[in-house]
Amino acid sequence: MDLTVIPLGGASGGGLSRLVADLENMLAESGLEFRLHDMGTTVSGPAGELFAVASKLHEHVFSTGVARVYTVVKVDDRRDREVRLGDKVASVEARLAGSRGGQD
Repeated sequence: MDLTVIPLGGASGGGLSRLVADLENMLAESGLEFRLHDMGTTVSGPAGELFAVASKLHEHVFSTGVARVYTVVKVDDRRDREVRLGDKVASVEARLAGSRGGQD
C-alpha cells in the first residue's frame, strides 16, 4: 500500500515533519514493514491489516485538532505469490542494468 495522509488547514508554516514522525512511529508499532519516501509511505502486509492501519493513521491526524484530513491510499493486492517491499524496484533496476549492458 502506498499511503499519504495530509492535514488540511492546520499546519503552521507548511511543515509536517513532526506529524509524519508520529505516523511513522505508529507504523513501527504496527509490526508491518514500511518505507518512508518523499511523497508518502509504502507499507507491506495483508490487505486487512493495511486498511486497518490506514484508518488508524487517518483518525490520528484528527486527534491532533485538525478539522479536515485528506488521505490517499493505493493498494496492490497480489495473491499468486509473495512479494516483498522493494521487489518491484529491484526487478526494474535489474532490467535497466541488463539493457545497459551492466553499466550504470
